[in-house]
Amino acid sequence: MLIWTFAVVLLASVGIVAFNFGAIRASFAFVGLIFATFFALPLGRLLTPLVAVCGVTDPIWLWALGPLLAFTVVLAAFKIAGAFVFQKVDVYYKYKAGDLRMGLFERVNHRLGLAIGLANGSIYLMLASVPIYSLSYATTQLYSDDSVGFFTKLLNTAGHQLESSGLVKIAAALDPVPAAYYDAVDTAALIYRNPLAEGKLSRYPGFLSLGERSEFQEIAKDTEYTQLRMKQPPLSQILEHPKAQVILGNPDTVRLIWRTVTPDIKDFQAYLRTGRSQKYDSEQILGRWTFDLNGSLGMIRRANPDLGSRAMEKRKYDMTRTMGKTTFMAAPDKLAILKSVGTIKPGPRVAAVPNPRGGPATPAQPTETIEFADITGKWSSTGGGKYQLDAGSRGTLEAVVEGDTLSVTGDTLPWRFSRDY
Repeated sequence: MLIWTFAVVLLASVGIVAFNFGAIRASFAFVGLIFATFFALPLGRLLTPLVAVCGVTDPIWLWALGPLLAFTVVLAAFKIAGAFVFQKVDVYYKYKAGDLRMGLFERVNHRLGLAIGLANGSIYLMLASVPIYSLSYATTQLYSDDSVGFFTKLLNTAGHQLESSGLVKIAAALDPVPAAYYDAVDTAALIYRNPLAEGKLSRYPGFLSLGERSEFQEIAKDTEYTQLRMKQPPLSQILEHPKAQVILGNPDTVRLIWRTVTPDIKDFQAYLRTGRSQKYDSEQILGRWTFDLNGSLGMIRRANPDLGSRAMEKRKYDMTRTMGKTTFMAAPDKLAILKSVGTIKPGPRVAAVPNPRGGPATPAQPTETIEFADITGKWSSTGGGKYQLDAGSRGTLEAVVEGDTLSVTGDTLPWRFSRDY
């Protein structure tokens, strides 16, 4: 088995080195390994700014290199101290203790060093099992096809054998990686294996504000990327797509995604499976809504039962022109966005046209232009499915949610929206 071969080679290598170096230096290394393991994370947080100064911007490497650097520094300090103490003891036995005592010292030092070295090797094996465990947890779910590279296959094999050997229990006990990482891997695997689930990403209430960013809207509109996802190619092809690289190549965007996703990861997993969010479903306005022309006309008719047919046709004509492509979005951070809202503006009058036959001229005609804009505001709940919308130039609007319909009043004409699933 690969994992046992690795263990034997590691123990043998460390044991031979410790046999040659002796018990004193091996003992200091043993204590250093213990201290370095326990202080790697707290000291690593202090060293992370230093790593960032060196030009590292990737958030994953920033998280990992700080503790790794701290571990190396602490272990190196103990090994240097061990070398210093060994030099003092070695000088004493060489020049003051006599040949017999020196021979006895060297025999004990080397043999005891071998025993301590095997203990050091065991610690190294347990520490090495941690990155194998955490990395293979992701690669076995996301990179399990035949097209992956040699090292990924090797890591997947090591991960499977780590579990079958029982070493996974030690790795899990020592693992400093936050639980959110494993939840994120499970979620990514769920989306990767089910391309249709990706459509729910933009509809999950917790991600609505994130979905308004231009890079996410561009990738959603890219038909080439959509077709690629439906083919379920190797994950590497998806990540190498130019639209994906725009997101993954920006460390600030990656950090924003992580901060947005991790608080809701469990609820989001349940949402992908059931379409329901235990955390957000109680706030009825949350989500994306599309303008419902017929529903809006129905509201006008109920409010004005005596309105004539010509007046209704005029309102229908105006709403079709100004609100035909309007959408509404309400996010958990109280953000409310109305998109593609049209406003009718008076245009220049068309000049009168003379009648060539001498009759009355065609009078000058007024014209209209429609200006479309996105309105960003805030929403607040007044209880019982009723809300107030701060719609900027449109003033304060009243909104009522009833099931999958959203009715908005307070503007020139009432609006009705239907929930976008």
